[in-house]
Amino acid sequence: MQYSFRLAELLGHVPDPRKRPGTIKAIVEYTGLDRHQVAALLKNEVKYIPLKALSRLCDFLIEHGHATAEQLPGALFAVEPENFWELLARRKRLEMCVGVRKDVSAENPDVSYVVASDSVLLGELLNGVTTLGGTAKLRKSDGNMATITSDNLPQPEHLKQSLVWSPGQAEESEVSRRAKSVYDGFSDSKGDKALVGIGSTKSNPVVEIVLARAFNCDPFTSQDNVETSAERAVPFFLRYRDDDPHPGSCISGLNLSKGDSNLKAGIYYEDADGKWVRCGDDKAREEVAFVFYVHRESQGRLEMVLGGFSGRATRLLARALATRAEDFWPPVYDAQGLQIGAYIVQFTMPAGKKEVDILRTDLVATADVTPIPAEAIARRLEKRSS
Repeated sequence: MQYSFRLAELLGHVPDPRKRPGTIKAIVEYTGLDRHQVAALLKNEVKYIPLKALSRLCDFLIEHGHATAEQLPGALFAVEPENFWELLARRKRLEMCVGVRKDVSAENPDVSYVVASDSVLLGELLNGVTTLGGTAKLRKSDGNMATITSDNLPQPEHLKQSLVWSPGQAEESEVSRRAKSVYDGFSDSKGDKALVGIGSTKSNPVVEIVLARAFNCDPFTSQDNVETSAERAVPFFLRYRDDDPHPGSCISGLNLSKGDSNLKAGIYYEDADGKWVRCGDDKAREEVAFVFYVHRESQGRLEMVLGGFSGRATRLLARALATRAEDFWPPVYDAQGLQIGAYIVQFTMPAGKKEVDILRTDLVATADVTPIPAEAIARRLEKRSS
């Protein structure tokens, strides 16, 4: 069992310099600690801390109203997750967001719906969080299997569902306004938290915002006309089908760059050498999905998006999470106070007669999980910090 240092969470400290005026300076002046040491503590990058320094930090937190004497020093420490489901289950607040579509044929204008595949994925998410992916009865402790009781089973204390308009279901300005309102509400909430966006950018605009914030680019703004594909802000790309809705997006579009047009529909990612690779062989029985999360352990903040390129891919992803969650752990990138997991999942359906499977939630397929290389992520984060 490993512990993380949650000074940033208690202070409400975020990476954006505009939202942390004088935080490090105030701590340095009060505690006498070195500025670089304080910065490292805020990023959870210090391997040990002297008791005297810990005492001064506790005094600072108490005097400035960030915690009480009874809560400290325990509130400064949290157990780090050891697998994919624990990453979610250890959050105190879990918010799940899905896109909503209108029934234009209904007489009642209030009639709206969530796509069935998104509902299946949401259900599997809830099942995995509450049962640790079906392993809640047993847990490894010091190499031995130990029973988890209601007293030590990690579970969110608060669950929240959010609804946003899918692109094309309301005015473009209202779609982005509602998505931004949900994301900002999550960001402004206090304490340990997670936001999970269900679906792709074609169905859930919060997915767009999560990815744009992770890689410091503008959401709802196309990057199809960048000079080279290396300039794309996000290291994976959803090429729309020609008959799809084509909302402006930092991650989706029709071209990788000005010089990379006439692409086939599907999901692409950048490999370690900077080459863009298309997932799948364009066969009728193949589907593709993606999993992405950014975890700031020191802040107690997790943002995740889960989606498929099609409805069937989304249902297949739900099953992959249920049976192969270990393939999405550990994160592919761990530096600068960030843990990032980014994966493309390619499914191959069994050969034979095509089933009428629209209502099936237990679809069977071979799943190949490809982690997006840490080099592709690091290249973009370095540009962001420069």
